[in-house]
Amino acid sequence: MTNRCPICRTEYGENARFCSRDGSRLIAEARASDLAGQTLDDKYEIQRKLGAGGMSVVYLGTDLRSGVECAIKVLSPSLTRDRKAMTRLRREAGFGMRLEHPNICNIIELVESENDMVYLVMPFLVGELLVERIHRQGFMALDRALQVVQDVARGLSAAHALGIIHRDLKPENIMLSTGADRRERAVIMDFGLAKDPYSHSADKLTATGIILGTPEFMSPEQLRGKTLDGRSDIYALALVTFEMLTGQLPFEGETQQEMMMARLNGAPRTLRQVRPNLRLPAAVDIVLEKALRRDPNERYATAIEFADALAAVVPEAVRTSTIARGSALRS
Repeated sequence: MTNRCPICRTEYGENARFCSRDGSRLIAEARASDLAGQTLDDKYEIQRKLGAGGMSVVYLGTDLRSGVECAIKVLSPSLTRDRKAMTRLRREAGFGMRLEHPNICNIIELVESENDMVYLVMPFLVGELLVERIHRQGFMALDRALQVVQDVARGLSAAHALGIIHRDLKPENIMLSTGADRRERAVIMDFGLAKDPYSHSADKLTATGIILGTPEFMSPEQLRGKTLDGRSDIYALALVTFEMLTGQLPFEGETQQEMMMARLNGAPRTLRQVRPNLRLPAAVDIVLEKALRRDPNERYATAIEFADALAAVVPEAVRTSTIARGSALRS
């Protein structure tokens, strides 16, 4: 396992969290053999590697039956050898296959090959990860950030209606995808593998990678190992929103542990504390403050309610210009 900076591409050890050169949050990548040129189960031809995460490698593939390009996520052997993890994966992948929504990248198929290779097949999306956009631009304009929030909220709402919680919502898991009409929409990635909707037990962190979230974006109740609901995803969406507008997170800390303690005991910084010259309505901070409250009962009840509250404090001129440019798909 290695961690890599998304900006300068410098590699670090698995315990590093931030780049020493530019301060960017590192992305975990698995070391794995390249399957490019191989055919999986006489159905999927691997073209090239797209990227890697902590427990998987993603490839661009072609479905030989239809000729359609797809994304193929090959899971780490350490995950596939865990019997409990695989049982949970099969059950939860079934729910991921039901999540058909313009703002969700659903699962097409879970394949368990005879050679002990396990992989997920998903639609291939053309676009840019939100984390890459933030790092490239530094921060995003309010109107564009609002459109991302609205798109993600629609996707979350569809999933939450089925009782499915993402639990690892972050800029690395949001794709800004451009369709045939050249309009851009935000699509939630890696959905359907995080939370069994029929499990009411406390959410324990494991080393399997299935329910292990990203510490910087975990809600306080997730950090405490409590039972979660959709309001945990709303908390994560508020953190994503803050990062889109400032390029930083609202909680400070020199180490991962300090940042976790800040979320458990401290108050989030305001937008202006992070970017003093930021010209945004003061009410935006009020909306984010409510979404980031430690007690989930004090947050917005639904993702749509959070998105609507944010839209309500965005100046009409900003919202009108966004609609006029047609920068986002309607769901």
